[in-house]
Amino acid sequence: MNILNWLGEWYRSNCGESAWDNVDGINICTLDNPGWLVEIELSETSLAGALFEQISIDNGEDDWLECRVINNVFEGGGDIAKLEEILLIFKKWVTEQKVQGDDTADDEHV
Repeated sequence: MNILNWLGEWYRSNCGESAWDNVDGINICTLDNPGWLVEIELSETSLAGALFEQISIDNGEDDWLECRVINNVFEGGGDIAKLEEILLIFKKWVTEQKVQGDDTADDEHV
């Protein structure tokens, strides 16, 4: 599944039970340096309060990326070539949170 389809499914899975999708949801916009900014509201999702280790790459104005979570908002910014990478970082984090929250692990097969 490509990253946009995955993001659409994640969005759909968080719609309906609250006003999350009507208030903030997901915003993707351009920056004037040029680059991308991705903001994903987490406060009424299963990711609310989850820890995210900030990622920062700065190799100059044509090669940079920063992802972090502040006040229950995932913020990913990067140069013009980094939109897909930002979304993949978010997907990886979401997937890791689901694995960490899985209480169905079978300890008998250690």
